Amino acid sequence: MGLLKAAFGAAGGVLADQWKDYFVADALPADVLVRKGQKKAGGRSSNTKGTDNIITSGSVVVVQEGQCMMIVDQGQIVEFAAEPGEYTYDASTEPTIFSGNFGESVKQSFAAMGKRFTFGGEPAKDQRVYFFNTKEIMGNKYGTPAPISITALIDRAVSRTLTIGIRCFGEYSFRICDPMLFYKNACGNVEADYTRQEMESQMRTELLTALSPAFGQIAQKGIIYSDLTMHTMEMADSLNELLSKKWRDLRGIEIVSFGISSVRPDEESEAKIRQMQESLFYSDP
Repeated sequence: MGLLKAAFGAAGGVLADQWKDYFVADALPADVLVRKGQKKAGGRSSNTKGTDNIITSGSVVVVQEGQCMMIVDQGQIVEFAAEPGEYTYDASTEPTIFSGNFGESVKQSFAAMGKRFTFGGEPAKDQRVYFFNTKEIMGNKYGTPAPISITALIDRAVSRTLTIGIRCFGEYSFRICDPMLFYKNACGNVEADYTRQEMESQMRTELLTALSPAFGQIAQKGIIYSDLTMHTMEMADSLNELLSKKWRDLRGIEIVSFGISSVRPDEESEAKIRQMQESLFYSDP
């Protein structure tokens, strides 16, 4: 089985009369990470009694911008397409992969997970089309329920540091960078939609766990604690590095941007900072 990319124009119009099933996800909302494709039979289609979870040879699958598509046969990934366009499903061809901007990482995942052929050319009992939202998923809020302890630079002139507790609030964005890993280890064979709310709590907890060492890495660069909001790109890089095993390597997701709307020390730390600053002021000759 395989995917043949359809030509547009007159040839596409002729093929449109022959295609038996039509799979498309017109627009995936920001909250929807994965949507199971549903057959859309047009007025000219004669295939009005098709069986669910069976993809007829000659069917069309449309991939929109910001999406990728995956065909799963008996629980195994057999086709993948991340390049926008129309594809014809042809059971007589070899398995193919159109990786788009995902590159070698998806090809390696595809090879590692294996490809499955239907027996004797007969249709399998369970074939599904899934559409993945590959756009940047923004507006994910976070906040530290308890202060994070870091050793921060308080006064650059005298290189004075202090261990303080800080609270941090903001938003981050992420995207699916390897849909195959995301399917295998996160969403699986969903019946309808898989939304970010289903993994939001877990991701927030893991992000907050990684915040402390990420702040520590930034503090080691000699950045004053009050200037942390000016170094959000470094924070995003540190978080991606710290979370790479759980997020990128296991679930196929990565942080795109990390924003800090508020960062401040707790009351006890504020008192320590004032005391240190006053002592530095009075000891200044």
